[in-house]
Amino acid sequence: MLLSKLLKYKNSGLILRLAAFDMLAAGIAWVITFQYRLEFLSVSIDTISYSHIALNATLVGVFWVLFYSFFGFYVNIFRKSRIREILKLLTVSFFGVTIIFFLLLLDNYTGNSATIYAKIFIAYFTLHTLLTSIFKVGVITRIKNLIKRKVISFNTIIIGSDKNALDIFQEIENSFDVLGFKLIAYLHVLHKDSIVFQNKLRHLGGYENLGKMIKRCHIEHVIIALEPSEHSKINQILNELEKYNVKISILPDVYQLLIGSVKVNHIFDIPLVQINQDILPVWQNILKRTFDVVVSLMVFVFGFPFLLFVAIATKTSSSGPTFYLQERIGKYGIPFKIFKFRSMIVNAESQGPSLSSEDDPRITKWGKFMRKTRIDEFPQFYNVLIGDMSLVGPRPERQYYIDQIVAIAPHYKHLHKVKPGITSLGQVKFGYAENVEQMVKRLKYDILYIENMSIAMDLRILFYTIVIMIEGRGK
Repeated sequence: MLLSKLLKYKNSGLILRLAAFDMLAAGIAWVITFQYRLEFLSVSIDTISYSHIALNATLVGVFWVLFYSFFGFYVNIFRKSRIREILKLLTVSFFGVTIIFFLLLLDNYTGNSATIYAKIFIAYFTLHTLLTSIFKVGVITRIKNLIKRKVISFNTIIIGSDKNALDIFQEIENSFDVLGFKLIAYLHVLHKDSIVFQNKLRHLGGYENLGKMIKRCHIEHVIIALEPSEHSKINQILNELEKYNVKISILPDVYQLLIGSVKVNHIFDIPLVQINQDILPVWQNILKRTFDVVVSLMVFVFGFPFLLFVAIATKTSSSGPTFYLQERIGKYGIPFKIFKFRSMIVNAESQGPSLSSEDDPRITKWGKFMRKTRIDEFPQFYNVLIGDMSLVGPRPERQYYIDQIVAIAPHYKHLHKVKPGITSLGQVKFGYAENVEQMVKRLKYDILYIENMSIAMDLRILFYTIVIMIEGRGK
């Protein structure tokens, strides 16, 4: 059986294969349509450059791969349904064909004949959809066969130790080839152990060990199968799972306890609720990441003289390095190094972690100006460029302070569902926090941002951040 930790490489290979097949199908459909179109023109095929046709076919293929990516065709490729994929393809292909038709196929050569236009459009749509469907169904069928043969599987853990958990266990054992769950172990909630499994499944302790087990066993899917008497623990379990990149399914009798978007799947004759952890639609995620990369590149290319000036001013204003690196916690609780222009004296935290205040003597004179205008944060565009951060998102904190915040507000872990940002709604509405209590107060703005996250929201936050920088109202 394929090891869980190697699935990400398998996933990348299959995505490339899908994209290659989509590009090939799109190219073939375009060439056939182009030749069919020539039948209505007074132009001989011999007068058309074959290199021109090949170039157009390649560009059209690239367009379709990007277009499909925009609509999430290359996401969760191991869990796809052939029927749903074809139905989705029909809709997306119609819009894509319409775009290409008006850009490349609609011209003066065909005159004003609506009949000719209709024939070309229908021919292209039919060819493209048919060829692409054949390739997609072939790849999905191949994936399902690999799952059925247990070449591909998904390490799964059950939370629960009574009848509901046993029912799920037996259904999965009898129907492995449906979704490929590989049951690793179970965690109890209220019981120290359970005899219902009768040594059929490993017991790894209580649900308090969930995070540790996810990392140790490379868990990819968590099934929550609690009894009615255990429902009081559901929020704690979901809060813990928010910082891990795992799929979550739960019995529908606790549906009313969930907040957020869910998708019901009837699996193994037992309906499970699959929690959708994708806050943004795929196309908005792609657009947000593209915007992050483009803006970051523009800052470094066009803002290089300004950044060089700030770097020199930082270096000459006080002794010490130009940049300051510090470990912060990012998406899914993964630590990373954040970059900033140094605004404090060297060894400012020699006595241990300490938050800064407005009149903090550790802040240099130049550092105070940078903080008010927030230009000390500019090196974080590098963090955005490499994918650790986004332009907009909750500000990342250190683990030292996260532990203190979680003790007061456990829902802080909700912030780990998204990438941290250079600026945030909390920064705009509240500003820098000088202590843990203020961090907790600022938390409500970050939660509000996540629950209403959108590209439009990001643009508004960026606008108000620029206003704060110009007015020097940062702290």
